[in-house]
Amino acid sequence: MKPRSLLPSRWRSRWIRCSETLIEAWIRISGFSSVFLVLAILFFIFREAFPVLSRPGFSLTEFLGSVEWYPTSAQRVRYGALGLLVGTASVTGVSLLISVPAGLGAAIFLSEFCTGRTRETLKVVIELLAAIPSVVWGFIGLTVMSQVLRWATPAAVGVNLLNGALILSLMSLPVIVSLTEDALRSVPDAHREAAEALGATRWQLTWRVLLPGARHGILAAVLLGTGRAVGETMAVLMATGNAVNLPTSLLDPVRTLTANIAAELGEAPAGSEHYRVLFLTGVLLFGITLVINLLAEWLVRGGRKGR
Repeated sequence: MKPRSLLPSRWRSRWIRCSETLIEAWIRISGFSSVFLVLAILFFIFREAFPVLSRPGFSLTEFLGSVEWYPTSAQRVRYGALGLLVGTASVTGVSLLISVPAGLGAAIFLSEFCTGRTRETLKVVIELLAAIPSVVWGFIGLTVMSQVLRWATPAAVGVNLLNGALILSLMSLPVIVSLTEDALRSVPDAHREAAEALGATRWQLTWRVLLPGARHGILAAVLLGTGRAVGETMAVLMATGNAVNLPTSLLDPVRTLTANIAAELGEAPAGSEHYRVLFLTGVLLFGITLVINLLAEWLVRGGRKGR
């Protein structure tokens, strides 16, 4: 009778240990595979872009400092990414000027001034903004927002820098709101209770306690929203006008790095100089987004160590 009573418990313990080992192995494989995939993508982009750097006639200085982008010129081919860089920076910068104050205000309202069913409804609406595909946002910018801008501004063409910035601000808003709200709620309750015990009002509590305490998380949210805006393709391709130039006003058409790759990669012959330069543009874009994400991660870790 004794071996029969011990047998089920032995098998049960072995099954539990085996299950834990398999789950741990699966988690490790998933983590290493993510790193491997990122490194593989980086290797592929560099492999396709590297040959153009050693080709005669190609100048990296001209590539980074010239505005002239004429990859199919019959007389002299020119690859200047400065206009693309400025276009990307201008669209992203204007979108952040719109989305950061709006996102910060919405996060403060959801975290501190809104309760019950109203809060849950607003959170669902904000999360639904993140579920809208980028091509739908681009279609809205091309058909709806362009007409509004032509009516409200003296712009002759509705697809321009301002149009793309408005669309990008709406696309990055859910990221900024969600992460900022999480940062505000992660402030220890002891800080809130101490401020209320000293007689602080709701606004004083928010301004003098919550915002300084959540500053690392808020900066990380802004940087991740920046990365979302920099890496967007279809929306800016459809809403910005696709003109390679240095914009002088919000109503000028521009072209971003991502839009340039999407617009021309399908027409560039594989292995040609134009093809390689587009991948070099991808390397430049990858480096920008990598720096933004690393900076956001550094800020988040700094905020955790400070607590």
